[in-house]
Amino acid sequence: MKKVVLSVCLLILFSAGSAFAQKEKPLFTGAIGVQSYTYRNSFPTGVAATLDTIKALGITEMEGPNPKNTTPEEFKKMLDERGISMPSLGADYNAITKDPEPFIKLAKTFGSKYIMVAWIPHGKTFTIDDAKKAVDDFNRAGKVLAENGITLCYHDHGYEFGPYEDGTLFDYIVKNTDPKYVSFEMDMLWTFHGGGDPAKLLYKYKDRWKLMHLKDIRKGIANDLTGGTDTRNDVALGTGQINVPEVLKAAKAIGIKHYFIEDESPNHAAQIPVTIAYIKSLKE
Repeated sequence: MKKVVLSVCLLILFSAGSAFAQKEKPLFTGAIGVQSYTYRNSFPTGVAATLDTIKALGITEMEGPNPKNTTPEEFKKMLDERGISMPSLGADYNAITKDPEPFIKLAKTFGSKYIMVAWIPHGKTFTIDDAKKAVDDFNRAGKVLAENGITLCYHDHGYEFGPYEDGTLFDYIVKNTDPKYVSFEMDMLWTFHGGGDPAKLLYKYKDRWKLMHLKDIRKGIANDLTGGTDTRNDVALGTGQINVPEVLKAAKAIGIKHYFIEDESPNHAAQIPVTIAYIKSLKE
């Protein structure tokens, strides 16, 4: 009888321990990436040294492209030497919608599968006419990219969350772009700053999001539709206004492919290690 009781107790303890262990699984399990724009002021002073700093942080992916005065081929070699890949690169809206071919060549040089556009040109206010033009341009350019094995992603910037019909202008863009040719990259900060709910939007359009910018915004900063804020309002993840665990849980659930820290702050050197430690500390 004592052996039976002991066995039952051990089974209960084992089950409890297993349940606890499951709860302690890391929430963030993706590769840690960085947007090259984060280091825009560091690259001119030394590309190799900057990449060494990035590597030392445990970063293994970058969203490019290459810095000025360094050719794509030179930069690719330097990335390879440090075990850093470039799955995605940024492109100017006017340039890529006018002629996607140079960007296809650039993507193939880096082995990039995604090209993102982070800004739609517009006046003081983003309008439905701006959104309609963007839809046409993205569908056209995205088709050319898709035919070359590359996915075009539009990176939201906050100004698209102005109201339109029963939703927002961002809703209009998502619903009217062809899923075969156009996907999206969520910028957590800009989505939140424009009045969107990052986690809910990930679930709402779960088949359209492919990439993510990991960013947080300083507490006390009010939302607006400008698509801009002082770079000093970029803060380390977990110290700002955004419910980061909720967003990362949603991102993981829908299968975001690549995550890039983008810290535009002049304090990014101090903040990025805090961001990395924070996301690594989160548990499911």
